[in-house]
Amino acid sequence: MTISYNWLCEYFPDNLLQKPNPDQLSRILTSIGLEVETLHPYSSLRGSLQGLLVGEVISAEPHPNADKLKITQVNTGSGENLQIVCGANNVAAGQKVVVAPVGTVIYPEKGDPLQIREAKIRGIESRGMLCAEDEIGIGNDHAGILILPQKLRPGMPVSEYIKPYTDHIFEIGLTPNHMDAMSHMGVARDVCAYLSHQDKKDYRVKIPVIPSLTPEHRGPEIKVEIENRTDCGRYSGLTMTGIRIAESPKWIQDKLKAIGIRPINNVVDITNFVLQETGQPLHAYDASEIKGNKIIVKNLPSGTIFITLDEKERKLDSADLMVCDAESPLCIAGVFGGLNSGIKNTSTELFLESAWFNPSAIRKTSFRHGLRTDAATHFEKGMDISGTVNALKRAASLIREYAGGKISSAIADQYPEPFPKTQIILKYHYLKKLSGKNYHSIAVKNILLALGFDILREGLDDLLIAVPLHKPDVLLPADLVEEIMRIDGYDHIEIPANIHISPSIETGREPAAYVEKVAGYLVGSGFHEIFTNSITNSAYFSEKELETAVKMINNLSADLNIMRPSMLETGLESISWNLNRKNSNLRFFEFGKTYSSNQPGHYTETNHCCLYLTGDKQVESWKGKPVGVDFYYLKGICAAICNLAGVTGESSPFQHLKLSGGMALHKGDKIILNAGEVSGALLRKFDIRQPVFFADIYWDNLLELTAENSIVFSELPKQVPVNRDLALIVEKSLPFETVEKAVQGIGLPKLRGVQLFDIFESDKLGRDKKSLAISFTFLDNEKTLTDKEIDGMMNRIMKTAEEELKAEIRK
Repeated sequence: MTISYNWLCEYFPDNLLQKPNPDQLSRILTSIGLEVETLHPYSSLRGSLQGLLVGEVISAEPHPNADKLKITQVNTGSGENLQIVCGANNVAAGQKVVVAPVGTVIYPEKGDPLQIREAKIRGIESRGMLCAEDEIGIGNDHAGILILPQKLRPGMPVSEYIKPYTDHIFEIGLTPNHMDAMSHMGVARDVCAYLSHQDKKDYRVKIPVIPSLTPEHRGPEIKVEIENRTDCGRYSGLTMTGIRIAESPKWIQDKLKAIGIRPINNVVDITNFVLQETGQPLHAYDASEIKGNKIIVKNLPSGTIFITLDEKERKLDSADLMVCDAESPLCIAGVFGGLNSGIKNTSTELFLESAWFNPSAIRKTSFRHGLRTDAATHFEKGMDISGTVNALKRAASLIREYAGGKISSAIADQYPEPFPKTQIILKYHYLKKLSGKNYHSIAVKNILLALGFDILREGLDDLLIAVPLHKPDVLLPADLVEEIMRIDGYDHIEIPANIHISPSIETGREPAAYVEKVAGYLVGSGFHEIFTNSITNSAYFSEKELETAVKMINNLSADLNIMRPSMLETGLESISWNLNRKNSNLRFFEFGKTYSSNQPGHYTETNHCCLYLTGDKQVESWKGKPVGVDFYYLKGICAAICNLAGVTGESSPFQHLKLSGGMALHKGDKIILNAGEVSGALLRKFDIRQPVFFADIYWDNLLELTAENSIVFSELPKQVPVNRDLALIVEKSLPFETVEKAVQGIGLPKLRGVQLFDIFESDKLGRDKKSLAISFTFLDNEKTLTDKEIDGMMNRIMKTAEEELKAEIRK
């Protein structure tokens, strides 16, 4: 919610002699639960004309080296004239002009800010600049310098003459339950309640005076009917004639621009102004376009075509609430107007709408059609149904004043089933229990009255409270406690000297513990954790993948239209973003989910831990050259993660369109992980020009296998392990994994480790041959192994290598 400081102060009462300044107000708003996310100054002109002075041209002589330049002497009130070279053809002695001295920063209508520096122009020194309209951002005219009135004094700031509109703007992070603060008057009400409580005085919001709105002459009488009373609880409207569409007054334009709303015309600007003032959305129809002089609020059949104000053709849903005339729809109620029914520059009569629409219905319609308008965001949070007529009167009085309109009908107010006020009993002991503070009963009553609550009954230890209709979120005693604590100020919550807690037994900790364990290992190994968006772009995926993808129904962006079926693509987005910013050595990991749907209405979420590597694992230094990441480094990281989880499995080659030279690890029918190098075709989609390695760990499967393990304690061995090395000449195509499995298949209980430490290739070994140097580790927990025992085990290993692997023992 964007709030203007100047605008807000207009609703503070006259008996509030000293209004809080912007910084004080920021602290007050945050203290009462309206958190100020940003506070920044605003000016209708960039730079606020700071540094610009009124100057008097004393003389203007031709430049000796340029026909179109003049050398001027300018009095800026400092006692010494400035020599300024000027190229404007309208500069002349005796004029009052805008001067930008050296050091001043000017803000052109278009382009970047420019700092004025001392310079030589065609050999003549120039110590400033004489400015045109567009050069200081107050217009588009560049035909010549801006000539000021003669009455202005040389040396006075230009801002004292032009007077740009200045303000301070608050960006408030409203929680969904504070719809009553979605307007300047709503925020002012909360601030006045806070100040009343703190100062022990009665400050009430200053309500704008609305003159009598009796019909001035008879115009078209438009009748209102509500067919869907569930989604339209109240509908108020009136007709005005004699409208003159023009620009709105400067004070309205300044207020709207300050909070980021573009002025359009007097009628539209007034409806926007009243929305921001009161929180009540309004809509103005061209009354001449309303057929049959009738407004009907109803639903239309699914598939009905309706062209909205943005000239787009939309198919309506049967749940969309529509405002119609006797023949056709005029507006999607509370969301967006129709193409032909809105106010045009030629409109002379209008019908002004102020209504209450069901928040749930408006939100669904807004998302269904992708129309996130100001009106929709207000309606969907719940409106004050009692405020429709007052907002209507406020807008009509302003239109009458600034658009020449005349009231041509009585207010048509259809309110078939008036909303009752919620009644809540608040007990003082409950207030103390929940807040931890002992509030005085008078303070409680004053806070509630200041916020608009009614006290229906006062008991010895309780109050019967009627909730105002502008607070539809207040339904329970706890909500009343929140309102009291909020206005008292969250900063004033007392912290007791002793805090008592009840210890709880935590269950289901193991999955989170493994996440923490693995994340700690990866961070210690130089990885950085990333979190990418679960919603991604369908263009990244093949048609086969999209068959089971979960598609977004109400996606807010064309580029974010499905739930990701794979985490690889969202990770590559992050890698591409970093590579484009010269961050080329990356090791990322991410815990996340993928989504799929094999049949309508049935969805599957799968947990993953993914690794992304690219660039160098060791950067260049005086100790050595850079070492790039490769598949074996990735494989080692994956093996370490499996060891941390106590899981072993069988590996097999893994081929996929997205990965090349990959490996899959599985145990039985459960896939533990897939790993490999990302294919070049996929990398080109993300404009990545260096190798990327990727591992996808199926986290749910890993946790299931981990749960099957039992932790067993064993003493550290007292004996010293023995290592023996062996060199085997094998086929080049034979992977070490096959050798490892063959050795472990012998079943030597005292063999504790098999480690490959060298690979040697040479023509001397034979064509398509290689030598694998392997270290074997033996250990007996009970005694020291003898050479005879070790030789026996080595002989069995060599025999297996010769028979099963067709290996040659290298001497």
